[in-house]
Amino acid sequence: MNLEKSFSLYTEGKKHLVGAVNSPVRAFKSVGGVPIFMESASGSTINDVDGNTYIDLVLSYGPMILGHRNKRVEKAVSKALSKGYTFGASTHAEIQLAQMVCEAFPGMDKVRFVNSGTEAVLSALRLARAYTGKNKIIKFSGCYHGHSDALLVAAGSGLATLSLPGSKGVPEEAVKNTLIARYNDIESVAAQFAKHRDDIAAVIIEPIAGNMGVVKPTASFIKALNSLAKEHGALLIADEVMTGFRSKFGGAQELLGFEADITCLGKVVGGGFPVGAYGARNEIMEMVAPLGAMYQAGTLSGNPIAMACGIATLEELKRLNPYSDFNETAQRLEAILLSAAQENGIDLQVNRFGSMINPFFTDQKVVDFKTAQTSDTEKFKIFFWKMIEHGVFLPPSQFESWFLSTALTKKNLLQVKKAVAKAMEAVAGIKKKRW
Repeated sequence: MNLEKSFSLYTEGKKHLVGAVNSPVRAFKSVGGVPIFMESASGSTINDVDGNTYIDLVLSYGPMILGHRNKRVEKAVSKALSKGYTFGASTHAEIQLAQMVCEAFPGMDKVRFVNSGTEAVLSALRLARAYTGKNKIIKFSGCYHGHSDALLVAAGSGLATLSLPGSKGVPEEAVKNTLIARYNDIESVAAQFAKHRDDIAAVIIEPIAGNMGVVKPTASFIKALNSLAKEHGALLIADEVMTGFRSKFGGAQELLGFEADITCLGKVVGGGFPVGAYGARNEIMEMVAPLGAMYQAGTLSGNPIAMACGIATLEELKRLNPYSDFNETAQRLEAILLSAAQENGIDLQVNRFGSMINPFFTDQKVVDFKTAQTSDTEKFKIFFWKMIEHGVFLPPSQFESWFLSTALTKKNLLQVKKAVAKAMEAVAGIKKKRW
């Protein structure tokens, strides 16, 4: 496979970019080889600088739920661009998108737009502390909530990919109020409440953990977690940056049977432009400036181009209502993966939720970060590059979710099926050689 131009750009990029990238997972450290540089995309496919075309199951890690360059969205963005790029002042579009988001999430009366998921989460934590007057936060090992200091401990995704337990430059003082519990283990949460019962402001969770693969909570865990938080006067924060609008028009929390006190959003809400958001009921959100004493600001927050893209994306999702189709496609993809693995004698687990799916090369059921880490990353590395060779672009990490879009066709899925068959054969070939 020719990646000559990607290699050339990688070499050039290392001179003035850190590792030739602007986000660590793009460096391909966990899968080896040369990072692939992309040039264009349309519908369900993405094209690299060497002229290779791939079916895109990365979708910019989630936001391109309608595929690339959706005509209705592109028209809305072009119209907004013709009026100006940014004003540093309020626009009607902010009000429109806020109404759409709040209507999609029961219990959300007000929302504040920011520019990234990281910004949304760090603001939500500050808000939880302001509202409760408490200091400590419980997070779950393997759940990633952005790269703010307080949450860059026991995270998944990029940190797992790079085999880093945390990050240099984060002082102990920054994480002293961050408590760690185990996903799907309510006893570990109860133990933290028992030890710090009077000073826990919030529990933050990915409703579907998408940064250690795709890991679902059990019904009993979510129910008990909700009860524990209420019992101790702590807020429950749902980080739906990845899951928002991906399993229904709204949040995964509703499908899981709980209602968060604060919800963090991003990805799909921006439709491909940088947008984050956090929202809650009135009594909580009115703590935020200019109504309250919790300060948070941003010159580009709610910028008109991102708002236009977000509005058009959500309007199109509401019109299409693709969620039943997503479930069917994900179910079919799961069957394709499991069948190919079984035919080649490979241990494989497949987790999915809505339009998110991920295979793990392990014989253990994946229910938390510990079991996710039993996946054979060497097998994933072989699998990844064989899928690339056969025209399917996957996240270059075992611990990242694959995403589906409305642009994915039956013909695309047939190509994915053929690629999976070849990739599993390659994994089995490596296994046989070792024997």
